[in-house]
Amino acid sequence: MAIKIEMLRYFCTVAQTGNLAEAANRLGRTQSAVSMTLKQLEDHLGKKLFEGERKNHLSPLGEQVFELALKQVRGFDQTVQSIEMAAEAIHGLIRIVSVPSVAALVFPEVLDHMTHRFPGLKIELRDTDTQQVIDALAEGKADIGIASGYHPLNGVRSVPLFEDRFGLVCAADHPLIQQADPPNIADVFAAPFVRNALCELIGTPRFVEALEGADIAIHNTHSLLTMVRTGRWVTVLPQTVAQFSPETISFRPIADLPDRRQVYLYQRERTRFKELTDACCDFIAARDYSH
Repeated sequence: MAIKIEMLRYFCTVAQTGNLAEAANRLGRTQSAVSMTLKQLEDHLGKKLFEGERKNHLSPLGEQVFELALKQVRGFDQTVQSIEMAAEAIHGLIRIVSVPSVAALVFPEVLDHMTHRFPGLKIELRDTDTQQVIDALAEGKADIGIASGYHPLNGVRSVPLFEDRFGLVCAADHPLIQQADPPNIADVFAAPFVRNALCELIGTPRFVEALEGADIAIHNTHSLLTMVRTGRWVTVLPQTVAQFSPETISFRPIADLPDRRQVYLYQRERTRFKELTDACCDFIAARDYSH
């Protein structure tokens, strides 16, 4: 018996809810049907996925299978959604994936421009981290990508879009914002500091050394800025990220940190609607990102 995607879906739902009744309700199936499907999966693997009969505690194997299965289920659902959207896209479809800090700048104007210029055009937008942007382009799940750094890909054209300086990001009333002299790296790490994925792009040796001692890391941009907004925590980010919440969050250059983040625009050379993709990329590339 082959493992089917619905088997993985049933297992993931039970693992997430912790009981068969709630899982069956979410799936729109009977409890016995869900239980039977789980048994088939366990019989195929030859090992238990849950400890005990209550389905509220995963076995060691279950934890590994859950992590792998959840990615597959989400990927499958996203693929189905994209296929259905493509089938409905009589007037064209463009799929754009971008790092969040740039998506907030680009997406509103792209939507307004492209939908007015090409009525009926379907646009699929997604924001995620740089690695997933690159993966989506490589796997043909995106036509256009915007990511931090240069990542050469076969069949994908890349052009520099803009660059912005790394600096201190913290609450607008934080002492490091209010002090007269610009802060230095030592000042930043003397405050409670939260590292993030973009910090890995910084090469200044003094910063790299200090970063190794940072105990807390948050990779979701929204969660990171929520922490910073409290006034207790600080972080280092590219300047464009501070534009998410200009009233409550401030950006300030760091005196001894010259690093800049380079942002690239990526375009798959072979797309279903190349004329539309070209027009969209031309519009994105022509914008002024200096402000």
